[in-house]
Amino acid sequence: MRRLIELSRFVVAVPAIGSILGSFTLMVIGTWEIIRSIVKLFDTSVPLKETVVTILTAVDTLLLATVLLVIGYGLYELFVDANVKLPPWLEIRSLDDLKAKLIGVVVAIIAVVFLGELVDASDPNDVMLIGIGSGAVVIGLAGFTFATRKESKRPGATE
Repeated sequence: MRRLIELSRFVVAVPAIGSILGSFTLMVIGTWEIIRSIVKLFDTSVPLKETVVTILTAVDTLLLATVLLVIGYGLYELFVDANVKLPPWLEIRSLDDLKAKLIGVVVAIIAVVFLGELVDASDPNDVMLIGIGSGAVVIGLAGFTFATRKESKRPGATE
């Protein structure tokens, strides 16, 4: 029974590999959209604002691909093989490491989405509301990171 439970950790390889494959797919899509936007720059009938929004959307797709890649690597490293060779900045030793990396990328995605809305907006009130909402989410994530980091450093707390 114990051996079966020990081996069950390898089930996590399935979502890890799926996440990495999804990441590669989104990277191809995002890169393709950027290339299409660059080609559109030479078409004078396409407004520059539309091209900028398309590029920002493609960057958002690439950031989402990064999230999936980090999730895939993190799950694989945590559950399947801790000795996988990754750059030091991508090494994940605990769920807290994975959480911190994901929060960082999510904040970057929020910034890109807000910038896209800022460029594309016609109503200043909409921009303000989206900015306030985005800021609230970022503050909430920062508070969550701070609160959980303090909690894990308390005597007797486990990670």
